Amino acid sequence: MKKTDLIKSIVASLTESLLNLERAARAAHAEATHESSRAENKYDTRGLEAAYLAGGQAKQVREFADSIKLYQALPLPKFPPGAVIDISALVEIETNGAKSLYFLGPRNGGLEIIHKGREICVITPQSPLGSMVMGRAAGATWTDKVGGASTKYRILDVW
Repeated sequence: MKKTDLIKSIVASLTESLLNLERAARAAHAEATHESSRAENKYDTRGLEAAYLAGGQAKQVREFADSIKLYQALPLPKFPPGAVIDISALVEIETNGAKSLYFLGPRNGGLEIIHKGREICVITPQSPLGSMVMGRAAGATWTDKVGGASTKYRILDVW
């Protein structure tokens, strides 16, 4: 599986989210600056709330734009057999018999991509699973308690 194609899919998904956030930020800004949002008395916080919303959405827009740049510039080294897992690794993990694909990215953990018919979830080193796989190699197995139950993990492959 080519990681360059996977990165293009991640960037496309982030770009789509960015466009939606930009529309929402513009709408929130228009609401915050519209004359109908002007306070009618000291208890009327409609305009202030809209301004906070617009500010938060503008921050999200910047974060998504930064993420896109980060993924576009992400080095994609190959992981030969026995190599330890690090950022930009594509990892297949078996969890209690179920196989899943994960991409270890620098940001945007939880993003799910359908790539070449397979679902791939982006995880980060800060996430519970990401911290468990960092530094391990294909073939590694371990057990961890998740929600009070023991879960067995096995790294099947790393690209």
